[in-house]
Amino acid sequence: MQLKEKRNDVGEVVAMTLGRDKAAETLRVALAMGADKGVHINDPALSESLDEVCNAYVLARAVKHDPEGFDLILTGKYSIDLDAGAVGPAVAEYLELPHIAAVQGLDIDSEGKSFVARRRIEGAEEVVEGTLPVVLTIEKGLVEPRYPSLPNLMKAKKKPVTVLTKADLGLDDSHTAAAQFISVQEPPPRPQCKMIEGEPEEMAKELVRLLREEAKVL
Repeated sequence: MQLKEKRNDVGEVVAMTLGRDKAAETLRVALAMGADKGVHINDPALSESLDEVCNAYVLARAVKHDPEGFDLILTGKYSIDLDAGAVGPAVAEYLELPHIAAVQGLDIDSEGKSFVARRRIEGAEEVVEGTLPVVLTIEKGLVEPRYPSLPNLMKAKKKPVTVLTKADLGLDDSHTAAAQFISVQEPPPRPQCKMIEGEPEEMAKELVRLLREEAKVL
């Protein structure tokens, strides 16, 4: 939205999400922040998958479903559930587009044809130039989300939201997740901390004994 305002562009900002009915609430918040329209992929057969590559394929099909096309696709670097960071790159792969990960700075030229992206790497900053369209995954901190005001929240209810199902995207029963979660469990509890008392020399000897005999790391 900032890029659009900066260039006084007549294009549209489209927010897209994949999820069940509750995901529509988040989509409306995006519309209240300034997005022009929304796309909600809502189908029980698609919304339960935790396979990021499977989800990316569905999102890519939804992007192709829009007859108006696109110039720039932005996603987060990773989601807070699996922390895998696979959706953005996989969407780019399915759309056969270039992808730049963990972008921390972005500029689009005045004609909307090329971009300059900056990303932090170990000990330096990498600058990548290219032409649109492109898929960029954005690092936290590039921009701060706008606060959706109450009037804008009310206006967002009137903005168009397209709901897509499995049938709309041309997906049949053969489209299933490539990975399945068997179980999720908490990590084992940490052993109770032992406090060593005495003079420094005595504590050092006792620490070495514990590391050798109990922890077995020496």
